[in-house]
Amino acid sequence: MANLSILRDLTPKIQEQLKNDEVILIIGARQVGKTTILHQLEEIIKTQNLPTYFLNLEDPEYLALLNASPKNLFKIFSFDLKQKTFVLIDEVQYLKNPTNFLKYFYDQYKRSIKIIATGSSAFYLDRKFKDSLAGRKKIFTLQTLSFREFLRFKGEEELSKKDFQKLVLSEREKIVFHYQEYLIYGGYPKVVLAPIAEKEEVLKDLVYSYIKKDIFEASIKQEEVFFKLLKILASQIGNLVNASELASTLGVSRTTIDDYLLLMQKSFHISLVKPFYKNIRKEITKMPKAYFMDVGLRNFLLKDFRSFAARQDNGQILENVAYKELLKNYEPEDIKFWRTTQKQEIDFVVNGKFAYEVKINPKTFKLGNYKPFGIFYPQIKFFIVSFDAQDKTIANIPIIEPWQI
Repeated sequence: MANLSILRDLTPKIQEQLKNDEVILIIGARQVGKTTILHQLEEIIKTQNLPTYFLNLEDPEYLALLNASPKNLFKIFSFDLKQKTFVLIDEVQYLKNPTNFLKYFYDQYKRSIKIIATGSSAFYLDRKFKDSLAGRKKIFTLQTLSFREFLRFKGEEELSKKDFQKLVLSEREKIVFHYQEYLIYGGYPKVVLAPIAEKEEVLKDLVYSYIKKDIFEASIKQEEVFFKLLKILASQIGNLVNASELASTLGVSRTTIDDYLLLMQKSFHISLVKPFYKNIRKEITKMPKAYFMDVGLRNFLLKDFRSFAARQDNGQILENVAYKELLKNYEPEDIKFWRTTQKQEIDFVVNGKFAYEVKINPKTFKLGNYKPFGIFYPQIKFFIVSFDAQDKTIANIPIIEPWQI
């Protein structure tokens, strides 16, 4: 069993919900560690001497039984309905009607049977969960490793617990060293644990085995176009996503592009960030920007694993990683960008409270370009995000490292 000793940040958050009756759903991209979390929860529950069963719905026999009737769960496992039993189900999206299955057990046996389930793609969950399961479910999204989790996977448990705002020089040097790998290879657990010489091959397997699985299960007919679109998006991090232009470039309909973008989001490969505006005419654009949920995947699509310092696209990488850092504390819909018709732009505006501009070289920051934003939104606190920055401020604006976001 892989890496059960390395606790994910999500595990204790889910553990807090074990005492409640709601169905727990853990969603996220393939191979981010959802099954590992299920096994971690299994071990935690067993320490409480509570009955626990694990069920993988990639097993065709179990799948056929439960597709025939939810009640067939009682043929697979024996239950004492006088006490709480935990059923951990991997890959619940394979059920023909997962809504019906989960609703049945919640409505009939919520005091006796607690279901914790994983689903590889929110696309399938959205499509099959015709009933919203309102009041019956608690959803947790698992992403690829955060940087603190990355440090734990690297054996840097103590460093991962440090206050990143108060590092001594030796700690900061270690952080900078590890972050350079994180910027290039990302945070898929298998990739992080692989030797440097094997990381590219592991990413290749992730892309061609698991993204192809998403494509197949979503009945995508033009696989080549799908991958071409992914590669175009990888090459234009921070740029506006013009679906009509992409459709023309790839020789497909606008509807096809919209469908593929939706699948990419629902499979947790990309996230689309919308513009921030409050009825100001200059902020008229409604086209989003695309960021990858894992920068290693992005770099693989471009076949570029050069070191951070040697790259021409290091600004794009840093901007993408800054977005991933923001996702630690905020929902995707809380993160936006600001742009005017004069192309004055702020990379990220969060909850209308904080703004972040990403700069490889903070010395290129020109305060005049950002004055309109300060005039429109004086209440929003502004930061510059840079990597291994030597200065703490420029023009009285704080400069922070991405791991300090």
